[in-house]
Amino acid sequence: MLAPYSYRSDADVPPFADDRPVIIFDGYCALCSGSASFVLRHDPTGVFRLLAAQSPLGHALYRHYGLDAQNYETMILIQDGIAWFKSEAGIRIARGLGFPWSLAAAFRVLPLGLRDRLYDTVARNRLRWFGSRQSCYRPDPRFADRFLA
Repeated sequence: MLAPYSYRSDADVPPFADDRPVIIFDGYCALCSGSASFVLRHDPTGVFRLLAAQSPLGHALYRHYGLDAQNYETMILIQDGIAWFKSEAGIRIARGLGFPWSLAAAFRVLPLGLRDRLYDTVARNRLRWFGSRQSCYRPDPRFADRFLA
């Protein structure tokens, strides 16, 4: 695990607004972009910002965390400068959306290894099971201020 805000001292990561949690997701994956839409609909106060992994900043952050910047098999949640991945990222996002989504924290009763194996199974098969988009996800213009470029 890297130190909080370690990306700020990485010359390859452009500066970005990190005063709110940032969700980095695969913008071509139908499941992932559907999740981004879900967050936008259920986050009326704008707790989260979103960023497509295919953007230059998204690529840089995937590389910074030692992840494959071509095969986005995990979303990243950056919250208070700390990166969370896989099932823990999903649980933290759900918790941030409030009740009833925060009940997803109950999945923490499962060992992290098991949760992440389940996450990995879905991630590996997401394009086959849910499909992909023809173009990278773009938000409804009313949510444009919630996206990082």
